[in-house]
Parts: sequence; C-alpha cells; structure tokens
Amino acid sequence: MKGEYLLFNIIVIAGPVACSFDRRVHYVSRWPIAWLASAIVMAPYIIWDVIVTGSHWWFNEKYTLNFRLAGLPLGEWLFFITVPFSSLFIWEIIVSYMEYRVTVKLKWLRLLLLLGFPIGILIYSTGKEYTALVMIFFGLTAVLDLCLKTAIWLQPRTYLYLAIISGLMLIFNGYLTFRPVILYDSSYQLGFRIGTIPLEDFGYGYTLILLCTMLFEKLKGGLRG
Repeated sequence: MKGEYLLFNIIVIAGPVACSFDRRVHYVSRWPIAWLASAIVMAPYIIWDVIVTGSHWWFNEKYTLNFRLAGLPLGEWLFFITVPFSSLFIWEIIVSYMEYRVTVKLKWLRLLLLLGFPIGILIYSTGKEYTALVMIFFGLTAVLDLCLKTAIWLQPRTYLYLAIISGLMLIFNGYLTFRPVILYDSSYQLGFRIGTIPLEDFGYGYTLILLCTMLFEKLKGGLRG
C-alpha cells in the first residue's frame, strides 16, 4: 500500500497522544516543548538523511507516497517527529515514577562516548560510512549532555528508557526493515543485523532519541548533573 509509511507514523503516535491526559504524567502539558525539541534535533538528521538517501539506504516506492521533499517521502519526514514525540512520552512516564539519581560511576561511559568522534572518523575512512556517522553522533550525545548539564548519561533511569526503546525498535523498526519500507546498501555497514535490522539502526535511533531527550529536559527546566 502506497500510504503504508504514513500509516506507520500514525500508529506510532496514536498511543502517546491518547494517553497524554493521564493526571500524573499529564504529557499534554509538555507537548509544546516535545514538538520543539523534536523539530530542532530533526534538522541534522534530515541533512544526514538527504545526503545518504540513494546510497546508504533508499525507500521502497511500493510503501511510500509519490510526493518527495528533498528526496525524502512524507513518511520519513514525519518519522523524525512521531518517533521522538512518542519516546519522550515514555521518558515522562519513567521520570514521573522513578526517582532522579546521578551516578558518578557512570561518568566513565560519557567520557568513553567522546571517543566516538575519532573512532567514527577512522571508520569513515574504511568506507563503513553509516557505522562511522553513528559513532560520531554518539560522541555528539556526550558533548550535548556535558554542555546542557542534563546528566542524561549519568542517570540509572536512562538505561531503563533505552531498554524499553530497544524493545519498541525491534517491533517498529523491525517492521520497516522486514516489509521492507527501507532498503540498505550493506557495504556502508558492518553487516551485523538483529533480525532484519542493521546494527547501526539501533545507534541511529538511540542518538536521535537521546539528543531529543537532552534538549527536552533543558527546555523544561532540566535536570542538573
């Protein structure tokens, strides 16, 4: 079906929108900053997407509308809004029910992530460009976490968040790659897959969501680390 990718986005966002009026979480009150955080972080990922579409990956015309903006189908543009918005809903649930703690022991991980920049550059020179860009963006999450002082990487609840996101990625990204709505040139990847999902897709998703979460926390007054 030509509108399948569009329908995918509607399904992704439907649950969080419907449950946004819960009295304790009351995510509806956070909608403006959730949309704003998603829109800001969307910019570098759209640039990334536009540059590599047709080489690293491309979109199956059987499942996407004919309309293209900067070479990307409408469903892909919406992906960068619906997925972060829905992920931030999960984050707000966790924040509402799980105590905030910063763990000093986790600082080594944030410092390790900074190595994503040199490692990514090194990998890029081998031709594994998708892998390299993911590593560089992991480095970016560490830099943003330090600059915004959100301490997202230092919070135990972040790892529960990522575990839940991982399960959802297996379902939703698994659908996109199994169908397949999105097709890949494996020469730009390490070649490892979890089911039908390239390993790099997990890194792509984690960095997108974590960058949105850091900015979201900063915009709402944020957590200080």
